[in-house]
Amino acid sequence: MPSATSLKKIRPIQLVAVIFFTVSGGPYGLEPLLSYAGDHGALIILLITPLMWDVPAIFTVLELNSMMPITGGYYKWVKYALGTHWGFVEGWWTWLYTFVDLAIYPVLFVQYAGFFFPELLNFQIPVCLVIIWASAGLNILGIMPVGRVSLFLSAAVLAPIILMIALGIYHHSGPMHIPATSLKGLSFPSFGMALYTVMWNCLGWDNVTTYAEEVEKPVRSYLISIFTAFVLVMVVYFFAIWVAQQSGINHDTLTENGFPALGELIGGHWLGIVVAAGGMASTLGIYTAVLLSVSRVPQVMSEDNLLPKGVNKLHSRFKTPFVSIIICSIVVSFMVLWTFADLLIIDVTVYGAGLSLEYIALVKLRVKEPMKERPFRIPLGVTGLCLVLLLPFIVYSVALGGALSSTPKALSAAIFALVALSSAEVAWQIIKLSRPELNQ
Repeated sequence: MPSATSLKKIRPIQLVAVIFFTVSGGPYGLEPLLSYAGDHGALIILLITPLMWDVPAIFTVLELNSMMPITGGYYKWVKYALGTHWGFVEGWWTWLYTFVDLAIYPVLFVQYAGFFFPELLNFQIPVCLVIIWASAGLNILGIMPVGRVSLFLSAAVLAPIILMIALGIYHHSGPMHIPATSLKGLSFPSFGMALYTVMWNCLGWDNVTTYAEEVEKPVRSYLISIFTAFVLVMVVYFFAIWVAQQSGINHDTLTENGFPALGELIGGHWLGIVVAAGGMASTLGIYTAVLLSVSRVPQVMSEDNLLPKGVNKLHSRFKTPFVSIIICSIVVSFMVLWTFADLLIIDVTVYGAGLSLEYIALVKLRVKEPMKERPFRIPLGVTGLCLVLLLPFIVYSVALGGALSSTPKALSAAIFALVALSSAEVAWQIIKLSRPELNQ
């Protein structure tokens, strides 16, 4: 591993772009929310869910990262606080969730590209593979190229959405209003799937810390960049859904055809094309940013002898974990056959389990090492932390319960996610057989 001082480091403005893509990438993928929650439930779910699901995660990430701004991020935090066993489980779960998460974006790219070239839908797998391996090549070049590309793509994503929102407001006839917020009449399965939709569009705040040693002044940079990205994400989400409501677009049409259909309704075919291009940029940016974050986890797990030697091998020129990047890309190449709805449920379920270990690590370190330096400290005591951390657990439990009571396909996806979580213990027992010292 090269020294921290020898690595090229990105600055806050690039970090904001990388975080934006890691967590969001624009409102693309949020389209099913209106179908699940309706006009009266969509905005309240969109605004309340991040407060209960994201804000505790953001503060947890900022405190733990200020204590240990190191490569590997959340894996290192959990390992330090809870021991090697749970550190391995955290890394394993995150690896699994990211494989699922990454598989979503090439599929979405093809769907948005189909707005231009419908025939591409017949070549989904080859196009997905091109995206996967082009992104692998970019990541092997290093964090600086990823940061620059993310900055460019963030403009390509935001410009069409801002234009669509502005034209939607400009062309709207009659008074602008916010529909009365209510969850009355919303079935429990629909509520659960609405939660999953918002949760998936707002997850990944911990992922952005795995390359902390490659960030200039990491404590300060993360503090500024994460809060900037959160505000940006929520403003874009709110106005995108609000304009969709004002347009009167059929909810099923929005779910099926995405925001390009909304752009076409508001400004004509040309705007639909522009918004579709933004969707393509979004999926490319998200994929590249998430691959950047996940590739550092198996690298440090290999350095800790919890994965085979060689996984942590760095490129001789670019000093990037190219073996880890290639392994991730191979696995994702086989994952693109899943449907979007199934991937979403598996993704959020596995991610939520890993996030819970980070919350436990936060509390344990407050109890075990209360005097350890924390440049950023959540202004709550241990009891207050525990009460606040109940909020994401409640959201997670309700969403999972809603999915389990939903369609048979959703039930199968949720069960698969639970089986995937249990695979961590199987893998751990195999690791222990090759490392007797772990039994001590």
